[in-house]
Amino acid sequence: MSRQTYVPKLIQLFRQFGYEGLSLAKISQATGLGKASLYHHFPGGKAEMAEAALTQVNQWLETMIMPILADAASQPMEAFQAMCDETNQFFNEGENSCLWAVLVLEQASNELFHAQISHAFSQWIEAIAQVLVTAGLDETLAKQRGEDAMIAIQGALILSRSLHNFAPFQRVIKQLPQQLCQDLET
Repeated sequence: MSRQTYVPKLIQLFRQFGYEGLSLAKISQATGLGKASLYHHFPGGKAEMAEAALTQVNQWLETMIMPILADAASQPMEAFQAMCDETNQFFNEGENSCLWAVLVLEQASNELFHAQISHAFSQWIEAIAQVLVTAGLDETLAKQRGEDAMIAIQGALILSRSLHNFAPFQRVIKQLPQQLCQDLET
């Protein structure tokens, strides 16, 4: 099997255990690969495995979210609804943790992956802001709404996971398009 075969399982493992809490023994058990095979596929060890997981999450942003927002033009509400639908699906209705958040909150992984994670969040915020600016919103307010959207999504994921109740995430996802489009002439 190719290295890419194991990346979805790595995403799941890093979401669950974090970078510091995930051992090679746990990875080996979950993937069915011995340590030698893990190093064959990922010579850089755990850091390379986390990098591969992060790259796939970043590709989701690039291929699923960015095109939705780039094509928003005159329909911001529909674009934000599609963005939220895709986000809801990606995070399994709030059951999946955010890999970016898990990695950035740990000192060791934050040092390794901060630039990539910061870029991903900045890119998403900027894409939301650009839709809002195109729809007539002031640039400063548009950026603030993009940041607020990330705060809402990430906060709802954390709260939902901590309460084992995914209703807060669902509520945020449902309300977010309207909140983003507040005061726009749609």
